[in-house]
Parts: sequence; structure tokens; C-alpha cells
Amino acid sequence: LVITMPTWINMMVRTYAWVGILQDGGLINSLLGLFGIGPFKMMYTTFAVVLGMVYNFIPFMILQIHTSLTKMDKSYLEAAADLGANKVQSFLRVTLPLSLPGVLSGITLVFLPAVSSFFIPKLLGGGQYVLIGNVIETQFLTSGDWNFGSAISLIMAVIIMISMYITRKVDTDPAARGKED
Repeated sequence: LVITMPTWINMMVRTYAWVGILQDGGLINSLLGLFGIGPFKMMYTTFAVVLGMVYNFIPFMILQIHTSLTKMDKSYLEAAADLGANKVQSFLRVTLPLSLPGVLSGITLVFLPAVSSFFIPKLLGGGQYVLIGNVIETQFLTSGDWNFGSAISLIMAVIIMISMYITRKVDTDPAARGKED
């Protein structure tokens, strides 16, 4: 519930909330000022952009990994322990390989919106950090070069399709591939 609650709010509203938290007179600098520290410039930095992207997209990754781990058969861990594997070995040789489909699915699920995001770097980075979504937005809205914007969008769509295809091929769950047991 704690992981999914941020996703109940629109992504743009969550990003605007970070503007209020990170700005010079924002919550973080106000709290640091109580201890005589700061103020620190946090807005329009790489830190702000990365923080906004991670905050907005990490719930999708966590949910995929959590689903993968809950579907995992616990008898594999018991068998590894019976065969003398310690917790680190059990994780590296059992849990990690069995959770890779969830990790790959999470990467794909996060990659899709992250690669096309344009307002997070614009709001939190002040427009000085350019992602592919910003380039597409600029080509369509500012430059008016619809051909180049369309070409970039098409290339991005192909990359997304390839990542979805790879995820589908790697996924070991037959139901995820559209096949019955």
C-alpha cells in the first residue's frame, strides 16, 4: 500500500510537489535552516531530475519484483539450504535467477514512461537536461519540424517494441507469454 499510494496521484502533480520541496525556500531548506545548515541549491540540478524520475517510476519496478518474488516456489530455497547453501549463495543461485523475469518486466515497465518523459526534466531541471521526450516535444511544439519529431518518435517506438519483445521471450511464466499450461 505504501508503495502504490504515490501512483494514485497524477505524475505531474507529484512532480510539482517536488518543486515545492526542493526549491530554495522549500521544505528541505527550511528544515535544514532550523539547524543552521544551508540553504542548498537543489532545484535545476541533476539530483532533482534523478530524484523526480526515481520517485515517479520506482513503484512500478518494486511491484514487478514483488510479484515475481511472491510467485517464486519457496521449496527451491529449502532445497538450497538442505544442500548446504548459505543465505548469500541461496540468493545468488536461486532467488536472483528466479526473480529475473520480474526485474526485466520492471525495467520494461519503467523504461516505457521514463524514455518519453519530458516534464520531469523540464520542471525539476529547468530545461537544461535533455531527454528524448524533451527532444520530441521541442521538434513538435517549438521547432515545428514534424518530420524529425515523427522520426524520433518512431525510433523510440521501435526501441520500446524491441524491449517488450525481449521481456516476453525471457519471461518464464507461460501465462505472461499468452500460453496455457
